[in-house]
Amino acid sequence: MQKVWIYIENGTFLEANSFGATGTTVGEIVFNTSLTGYQEIITDPSYAGQFVTFTMPEIGNVGINDDDMESSTAYCKGILVRNYHHEYSNYRAQGDLDSLLKDNNVLGICNIDTRYLTKMLRDEGAMMMIASTEISDKDELAKKLAESPRIEDVNYIKEVSTKESYIHKNGAWNHEVQAYNKAVMSDKKVVVIDFGVKRNILNELVESGLEVEVVPATFKADDLIARFEAGEIGGIFLSNGPGDPLTLTEEKKEVQKLIDKDIPMFAICLGHQMLSIAHGFDTYKLKFGQHGGNHPVANNGIVEITAQNHNYNVPDNITEIADITHINLFDNTIEGVKYKNKPIFSVQHHPEASPGPHESKYIFDEFAKIVK
Repeated sequence: MQKVWIYIENGTFLEANSFGATGTTVGEIVFNTSLTGYQEIITDPSYAGQFVTFTMPEIGNVGINDDDMESSTAYCKGILVRNYHHEYSNYRAQGDLDSLLKDNNVLGICNIDTRYLTKMLRDEGAMMMIASTEISDKDELAKKLAESPRIEDVNYIKEVSTKESYIHKNGAWNHEVQAYNKAVMSDKKVVVIDFGVKRNILNELVESGLEVEVVPATFKADDLIARFEAGEIGGIFLSNGPGDPLTLTEEKKEVQKLIDKDIPMFAICLGHQMLSIAHGFDTYKLKFGQHGGNHPVANNGIVEITAQNHNYNVPDNITEIADITHINLFDNTIEGVKYKNKPIFSVQHHPEASPGPHESKYIFDEFAKIVK
């Protein structure tokens, strides 16, 4: 293992060991409390531009496989783990985590006190950091970090969104046959606007009985409206994705056109935030965000344990135009809304739960019911 040096914008300077890719990388550092599913987290496009600190101390011990990829590559800047295991043991494993990181140019950092980092982020909030296997001088790292753009200055959607439209043909994972269910013919078709969609979201949309077409984030609302009015599609889904939603000014204009029509719409995470912004209610940044697979959410008196990954949230005054359907019981922030007098609803958490619990999957069925 090589040495790696880390500088965080609050002045913290650390030395650790590295695995995976080498080089010098800048990103925002956050922490994730999930106990399992490190491969799904690393390949989630929503983590583009970020370093993920895992609170689970043992990472790498179940290897990686093709079926658990949430996208075709890994978009995060790097990961920080207490103990990295190159040797793995799992009947589904096809390779080691080190190879996945090298293949996708993601820096791995290990033999570091992740508890210390998590407590620091909890107290001071998410921060920018730089990590390097090449530069060991603290002042030089600090200079490079200061000269680099912040995460809110970069439109990562352009990096993670599909470049061409396609039909998604897989349903949910079938444990009995150890494969994904295949899509079946459906008379209900939806278009997914890809801001960085996770594959398992697409799988759950298919599983709920929908035909799913994925389009780039450069979509034109007029085209989708024309297809809806012609009866070609019956609904629209806005996906999750990375970065600050307030930077997506062009995408906001297109979403505003969509919400003026009577089109059934559902959104998760960034899409949920985009709907709020398009309605005139700007999002705000949380101190350190919600990242994990064990977050309690209240839904009309019923508590669901949910998977979450977001640094931004919709404002409380959105109640002027929407009814709150879900509340986060950790910090009482809004987790879901249903817009008044419109066939539009959205949630901040991840009902596809990959990794995480499956208590919120019913939301996909609710969307399928209103698709025309």
